[in-house]
Amino acid sequence: MKRKTFVPLLMAIIMVASILAGCSKNNNANSESSPSPSASNTASNTPSDAPEGAYPDYSKGFPEKVTLEIPVYERAFEGWNVSDNYYTRWVQKEFGDKYNIEVKYVPITRSSEVQDYEQLLASHKAPDIIFHYDMPQALAYYSEDVMQELDHEEIAYYAPTYWGNMSETIKQYGQVDGKNTFFFAKRPSVDNFVTIIRKDWVEKVGMKVEDLTSLEKYNELLQKWKEAGLGVGGASLLQNNYIFSYSFRDWPVDPKERALYSDLGVADLTTPAAERFLRNLNYQYNNGLIDKEFYLRNDDNKTKAEFVAGRTGTYGFYLASNTDVLEATKKNNPDAEFAVQNLLAGTPEGYKPQQRAYWPFGFIMGINYETTEQERAAVWMYLEWLSQPENLFFFQNGVEGENYTLDADGIAVKNADFKGESVLSQNNNKDYWALVTESAEYADPETTRKAYIRNWAPPGYEYLAEDLLKTYEAGAEYRTPDAMFTVVLEKVNEYKADLNSLFQELYVKIALAPEAEFDAVYEEAKKTYLEAGYQEILDEKQKAIDAGQFN
Repeated sequence: MKRKTFVPLLMAIIMVASILAGCSKNNNANSESSPSPSASNTASNTPSDAPEGAYPDYSKGFPEKVTLEIPVYERAFEGWNVSDNYYTRWVQKEFGDKYNIEVKYVPITRSSEVQDYEQLLASHKAPDIIFHYDMPQALAYYSEDVMQELDHEEIAYYAPTYWGNMSETIKQYGQVDGKNTFFFAKRPSVDNFVTIIRKDWVEKVGMKVEDLTSLEKYNELLQKWKEAGLGVGGASLLQNNYIFSYSFRDWPVDPKERALYSDLGVADLTTPAAERFLRNLNYQYNNGLIDKEFYLRNDDNKTKAEFVAGRTGTYGFYLASNTDVLEATKKNNPDAEFAVQNLLAGTPEGYKPQQRAYWPFGFIMGINYETTEQERAAVWMYLEWLSQPENLFFFQNGVEGENYTLDADGIAVKNADFKGESVLSQNNNKDYWALVTESAEYADPETTRKAYIRNWAPPGYEYLAEDLLKTYEAGAEYRTPDAMFTVVLEKVNEYKADLNSLFQELYVKIALAPEAEFDAVYEEAKKTYLEAGYQEILDEKQKAIDAGQFN
């Protein structure tokens, strides 16, 4: 693949100064020089100028082999090779070989995906699709000039099913600066993220899960756990995705205030809601109510290990039928019982159980600007193939009679004990089929709901999936999306990485401070944070808000 001169922020940290002196964050930095013949002849940054109906027909395959590089999350599932497994080989056989395409899956570490992408982009090894779940980061990639402008007619030509499913969403949300930039995966209104709690611990101290109707009640429970010598509440390092203050915010939402402060990529350290969250965290830490080394739990495996070992009594994760956390915990404590934690358990008295609502799409995707016209056509053809119900169903469920059986409702019921070659990844292969949809669905809503329960619940734990859905539906009134800016926020892109690192340092310092010193430590942290670039971000956002450049 060919790539324009590009040095992202990450590489600026690790490259020597002599190289930096001649580089720019904009890929057009060398535009005064003539592009090489190979670059100008093989890749396109602009929509095809072919008239409608005149796109090359590759339905019988490409005349010469095309390499298609697809990103896939690497989540460190034990024994799972994201780039080479039964399903990647199935894709090659059923799709790749049919169209003379070599399909390669490029691992992107879930916990450090932006860093992975920046390194791949800088080394000219990025996949053909550049994706992210959140618009601020997608806009950051766009601002680095690493995405092609899209031709919607080309998408419709090569991927009519996919285009039919997603065209309205793409047209509504996919433009930046008047350019067709993004395409999306479908996102049904559902979520399988859940926080579970050790029900047996709750009952051992004379309480019930239903009693946890406020943050204060939850802290009371944690104090009783401590006194009984059972364990502590689970906690982990806040990083990359800043939604921690939602249930500490005022209700109803002020749209302009939310647009100013609520940002997935930049923490709202200076707001009253953040202060309330941090004051509670400081209280929990100083009173020994949470994992004393929460700041070391910087990936899911570390947080999960504390729960499995019986040292913590709460754990947040994506519930799936083949998750191993429940049985692993029971191996250490056969009497362990689990329940879904009430949203109110994290909500202070007098506040509402607010949560962030997803935007009406899953993956936000762009085409790598180095991708050639044929490789781009292969991307659309892959999305079209993946959008076919039979292919999507196979990816989501595996082999009938091995991975699952069909019940009377036509729902695939997973065989939890199956360990054969076609075993699914621990999140039911979602990282592969999420390019077209965020959740598996059936033809009607009731069947889909039943399927959610079957797909999310390990055998014997159907009640967890049922309670997860009830909890999700109960919180609908207080679930609102972040503002979506329609312009690139340059200061966010400039300072985000540094502020991310600084926030972790400051918030941990605040949490670990003696309770009597909280106010002083917090005030100093706010000053440091604002001066490090956050005030410039707020000023830039306010200007965009005043101009109405958000929705």
